[in-house]
Amino acid sequence: MSSSYDIIIIGAGAAGLMCGAIAGAQGRSVLIIDHSQKPGEKIRISGGGRCNFTNIHCGPDNFISQNPHFAKSALSRYTPYDFIDLVQRYGIDYHEKTLGQLFCDGRSQQIIDMLLAECEAANNEIRLSTDVLGVEKFDQGFVVTTNHQSINTQKVVIACGGPSIPKMGASSYGYKIAEQFGLKVIKPEPALVPLTFTDELKEPLKSLAGVSTESRVHHDATSFDEALLFTHRGLSGPAILQISSYWNAGEAITVNLSPNTDILAALKTARNESPRQSPKVWLSQYLPTRLAEYIASHIKQLRLADMSDAVLANLALMVNEWHIKPAGTEGFRTAEVTKGGVDTDELSSKTMESKKVSGLYFIGEVIDVTGHLGGHNFQWAWASGAACGEAL
Repeated sequence: MSSSYDIIIIGAGAAGLMCGAIAGAQGRSVLIIDHSQKPGEKIRISGGGRCNFTNIHCGPDNFISQNPHFAKSALSRYTPYDFIDLVQRYGIDYHEKTLGQLFCDGRSQQIIDMLLAECEAANNEIRLSTDVLGVEKFDQGFVVTTNHQSINTQKVVIACGGPSIPKMGASSYGYKIAEQFGLKVIKPEPALVPLTFTDELKEPLKSLAGVSTESRVHHDATSFDEALLFTHRGLSGPAILQISSYWNAGEAITVNLSPNTDILAALKTARNESPRQSPKVWLSQYLPTRLAEYIASHIKQLRLADMSDAVLANLALMVNEWHIKPAGTEGFRTAEVTKGGVDTDELSSKTMESKKVSGLYFIGEVIDVTGHLGGHNFQWAWASGAACGEAL
């Protein structure tokens, strides 16, 4: 095993593999190190095993960061269509789902194999099941010490992500390196994560576990129109995962369980036209049966005709404006990504290099750039990896 490389990349995930392939194609000697037994584990499990590898609508507005402008440079230079071109060159069939999300027709392993082929073509060396014990800076570059040997390198790229999904080996090691070299780290928090009910809500709502419905979920000025799923612990589904990235402990969210219908207006019309109808039967036109039954159980009247305007308004609010204060999130255990990370003020938006430490770079999830659900986080991995790879 060689003891000297131009570049060492710590992390064989989406960003690290992309970076290595591009840097190696420029004639640089690249070593990619990962403690896992296999590369690209988050790629493998993404999209239900079919990898939601990008989103054709991806842009800066799809990301959360304390500096919302940071991601613009990289995203503009490596677009979804650049990655689509790569996918097409490898003959990988894909399809578009809702809201511009692109998925493999086959298994996500195709994307991993594609990236590994790119790395191989660029003469990258990849060492798996290898723990990085330390990174030290010297005048001539860096020394990276692993559980096997110490390796000299001119440049180090940190691409080891955040602590989301720890069962896959995710950790906070990238933040440890940043702090070692004096870089500020914004507190990491779970994002794209299910929300949990308080004990007060958990018991009465447990009968709804497994119920899914289209919804509009609000938090302050931010809202998402996607599906919502009741679970044994709380709420999940795309709309909830999206809003979780904006939600903070102790705050409330507002859920519209029938976003395309003004329930109060429809109720008043129904009271005139079908006064004998029960609230439960009427609600079942707009909501899943179990959800309609649960909401109707809060109404004493058995017929629409017996319901006053105030009762109609109360019923409508339960559907169109359900205010809920979650107890918390399910945490990093189930979070798809990490919000926060290495402060973007510490990095060049063009190259991802540290402004304080020459030759030290950070890419992908380890940076304080968090994408919306639906392929945006992968696009950030490709774009930040490409920006860094071109600069190395």
